[in-house]
Amino acid sequence: MSFQSIDAALSAAQGAALALPRHPRRVLAAITLLLLGGAGASFAVANLGPDVSQLPRRTVVEAVEPLPLAPQFDALATQAMRLYRTDLTRSTDTADSLLKRLGISDASAAAFLRSDRLVQQALMGRAGRSVSAEVDERSALVSLSARWSPDDDGNFKRLSITKSEQGYTSKLETVPLSVSSRMASGTIQSSLFAATDDARIPDSIAVQMAEIFSGDIDFHRALRKGDRFSVVYETLEGDGEPLRAGRVLSAEFVNAGKAFQALWFEDPAGGGQAASTAQAKGSYYTLAGESLRRAFLASPMVFSRVTSGFSMRFHPILQTWRAHLGVDYGAATGTPVRTVGDGVVEFAGVQSGFGNVVMVKHNGSNTTVYAHLSKINVRAGQRVQQGENIGLVGATGWATGPHLHFEFRVNGVHKDPLTLARSYASVPLTASAKPLFDKAAQSARTQLSAAAQVQVGNVQ
Repeated sequence: MSFQSIDAALSAAQGAALALPRHPRRVLAAITLLLLGGAGASFAVANLGPDVSQLPRRTVVEAVEPLPLAPQFDALATQAMRLYRTDLTRSTDTADSLLKRLGISDASAAAFLRSDRLVQQALMGRAGRSVSAEVDERSALVSLSARWSPDDDGNFKRLSITKSEQGYTSKLETVPLSVSSRMASGTIQSSLFAATDDARIPDSIAVQMAEIFSGDIDFHRALRKGDRFSVVYETLEGDGEPLRAGRVLSAEFVNAGKAFQALWFEDPAGGGQAASTAQAKGSYYTLAGESLRRAFLASPMVFSRVTSGFSMRFHPILQTWRAHLGVDYGAATGTPVRTVGDGVVEFAGVQSGFGNVVMVKHNGSNTTVYAHLSKINVRAGQRVQQGENIGLVGATGWATGPHLHFEFRVNGVHKDPLTLARSYASVPLTASAKPLFDKAAQSARTQLSAAAQVQVGNVQ
């Protein structure tokens, strides 16, 4: 475009600007015609181009030289291949058997494991510890690490074995655990443990559920086929690997059509009981805010098997029918026995047919008896708290096999222990904590509803 054309266009634009206030319709019509003409002109110019299909075509051929193969093979040879394997230790493990199970064939590594003091103390003969190994292409050990959580203090142990030019070295560290949450659900077909196994729920979580609802559900006699449960619980992890289950956070159990719910809650007012972990205090409550902690536990053992109830029975030693004034729990020798309530040890020693026996006075009228113990862990006059270990299961006195005989006496009169504990009222939540609890309860309802729809999941 020439300078004269530009000047003419500018003059026309100035004229249009001056004419717009006086003749707006004429100016707009002129602009419209100009735009239409421009569009038509553009269309016409576009159609003047050549047809692409008529353009000449040409084939270009070039020789491609591949890179030499020898340097590529040399580069691959320098690449170190690493394999990673994980397993759990067994009580029968030796250095050779553990390495073999990990796919390691390394005489120097086996010799180190046999001679190293930390390895012998932490791994050999210790079952259930997670071991991860890094192995090279010749099945030789590059590094090995083991993790486990021995205490309830929020930490785990990590044993690391690394290889250097000087040989293998070992190091033991204490590292904080990380906590995640999991949810699961199941249906009773035969037993609680069978159902939790099907849902891949750890046994410790099944035990906790039985403990939490023991005041409302008789897990020894009242479970029904078709009963169902949902649970949200902690998983304690070390370096991203699950090491063990933690605490049940919330749970629901439907027994014979009646639903029971529970939520772990730490009352800021300090109304809760001691927690299962050392760093927190809290208790389980219904979602309405009623404490599930009662004055007496339903059982002196953690989810054990009742072999003889409170009823008439044929005495296996005396060979006569007589009233059985307590409850017998079948368990292996050495199984811990706990007191069902706070109190003072009234008697701890040997007493005729009871063998080794402990009697605990809980108040002016209630006494509990724990008989046939293999070992007594308390003394007369000692004050004990609910859940405290007072002895170990045995077969002393008049016993045909290892079991615990447990009695509950009220003013000297024998009562059925399986029903008596449920008759004591629970303690309500403090009023100051209620708003915070209600918020936690609403969250628990949502999680339990989700848990009922899945078998196992993760709720980070």
